[in-house]
Amino acid sequence: MTDTAKAVAEAFVTARREKRALDSYPGQAPTDLGGGYAIQDFALAFDGREVAGWKVGKINPPLDGQLGANRLAGPIFTDSVVTVAAGESPEMPVFADGFAAGEAEFLLHVAAGWDGTVPQDDAATRAVLDAVHIGIEVASSPYPRINADGPPVTVSDYGNNYGMVIGPVLEGWETIDFNAITVRLDIDGETAGEATTATMLDGPLGAVRFLLGNLVARGIDCSGGTWVSTGAVTGVHEVVPGQQVLATFAGHGTVACGIVAAKPA
Repeated sequence: MTDTAKAVAEAFVTARREKRALDSYPGQAPTDLGGGYAIQDFALAFDGREVAGWKVGKINPPLDGQLGANRLAGPIFTDSVVTVAAGESPEMPVFADGFAAGEAEFLLHVAAGWDGTVPQDDAATRAVLDAVHIGIEVASSPYPRINADGPPVTVSDYGNNYGMVIGPVLEGWETIDFNAITVRLDIDGETAGEATTATMLDGPLGAVRFLLGNLVARGIDCSGGTWVSTGAVTGVHEVVPGQQVLATFAGHGTVACGIVAAKPA
């Protein structure tokens, strides 16, 4: 299984480097989350780029019960992160012939110096943070069925992440009730989804707890600090090159980006 997992990992990383789609899954697809994370870990080692943070996604019923987890994680690389000022709309690449989506998310930053103890409640989780921003996760994979084939497959290709747009700071984040903020995502001026974090299990803080536990279990050190893109508040909304994505966090500003096709350097 090790050789098979390595081969899949290298195939995904190579396709990402070459900015090309994969018509089919590149090898034996994992059937459980452990198999997916094994491929992801091999990919991280083969890839070699710096990781700025991690995306967290929800695993819906009944698969959460079958797989033994209600969330999944994948790395976000430093070279795919863009920090924007108000009014800016950077061009974010996606795999035009693969899968692509835009997601409105709260971005929570775990402070440097985290000691490896996984917090057990919201107060302890807030205590390990040093910033919260509003943002957009750009989800994209060379493999078009990355989500359709199930969470282990999603995990195997970096959790289907291809970028993150960091917007303005969430003022008052130290005490804010995330559930009180209505979030809307528009694509080309049409509303694709609107919701609050009340629909997201135990919310953004719960996503941080999950992520830290996941990293500890995998032996991954993030004591230098890390971003956590905590999950799609309004859902996973597919996009294509040429579209404009706008995330609105009521009372707290907006974040925008344009979608373009990834092209070889």
